This record gives sequence, C-alpha cells and structure tokens, in this order.
Amino acid sequence: MTELIAPTEQLHSSWLTARDEWPPGAHQDGAGLRLVDDEDLTSPEAFASWVEQLRQQSDRSLPVEEGHVHASHWWIVDGQTYLGAIDLRHYLNAVLLEVGGHIGYSIRPSARRQGLATWALGEVLLRAPALGLDRVLLTCDEGNVGSARTIESNGGVLEDVRSTGIGVKRRYWIALDGAGHSRSPMAATRTDAS
Repeated sequence: MTELIAPTEQLHSSWLTARDEWPPGAHQDGAGLRLVDDEDLTSPEAFASWVEQLRQQSDRSLPVEEGHVHASHWWIVDGQTYLGAIDLRHYLNAVLLEVGGHIGYSIRPSARRQGLATWALGEVLLRAPALGLDRVLLTCDEGNVGSARTIESNGGVLEDVRSTGIGVKRRYWIALDGAGHSRSPMAATRTDAS
C-alpha cells in the first residue's frame, strides 16, 4: 500500500537504490538533499544523521540555516520500497516565492507515470491548513508537462510563467479550504495511488 511516512533510516538500502536511478547531479525536488552531500549518504551513520536533520527541519522551536525555511518532509513508500519524496515548506522566503514554492516533490524514475506525485500532492495539501496555510504556491519548469498536470489536477491555477535565475518557471497557486481541499472548481477527484 502506498503511503507517506516520515523519513527513516530503515529505508537506507531502498533509498540508495532509488538514488542510483537518477542521473549524476540531478536535482530531486522535495528530497531535502540540499542539507547534505548525497555522496556521503552511503554510510549508515551519515544517512541516519541526514534523516534526523530532515525531521528537525519541521520543528519551529529550532533555528534553520540562513536561506532555509522550516519544512515537513515525507517519503512516498510502498512497504519497504522508497518511491519518492515530498516536502511542505511552512512559509516562503524570497527565493521560494520566486522559484520554489511551498511544496516540492520528486518520484524515482522507475516509479513515474503511476499517479504517485498527484496522490502525494493531494495528501500534503490536506496537511497544509494545520500550518495555517490557506493557499500554497507550487512551481515547475516550463517544459515539465507531467508536473504541470500534477499541479493542475490538484487545483493549481497558473499565476504566470517567468524567467528566473534557474530557468523559466510556471507558478501556480492552490487555494485551500479549512480541511486542505482545493477550492478550485477545476480540481479533479483525487484517487488512491496504491
């Protein structure tokens, strides 16, 4: 059964297998790899330390590094198999407002085109109101048709397409009701990804 779980050192082997599916140097949105050099994560100790950093990033009583924001991280899993990651940034700084948004996600290459990103985004939207969010910003690269469809199927309304320092980005807002459901009439019914 597909579910969102907190990052755990118990999935070290599966996470490494997933990481090796990505091209060298590929960016994995929502994975929190900016907190660590992923080459060091082959060590169980380094991996456990990174997992703890991911967990602590959601604790607003702890400071975050300059340029970072508090964020909640989840892994998309099926049993003991790591399928991807998604994070919810609790607030936006200037960079996130321009290019990153509130939510980032990535699915390992072998698990794509199964509806996992759409499902995971829908699940995280349900959790956003608990942080006081009544709308969230999501962005994707101009040419990322799959991500644009994922956002739009969860009620994303395109605000604009703009050139940024890291490429052309599509910027979407999703307005939420108090339970985290999209208020957009265009939002599709969410389905179970299992």
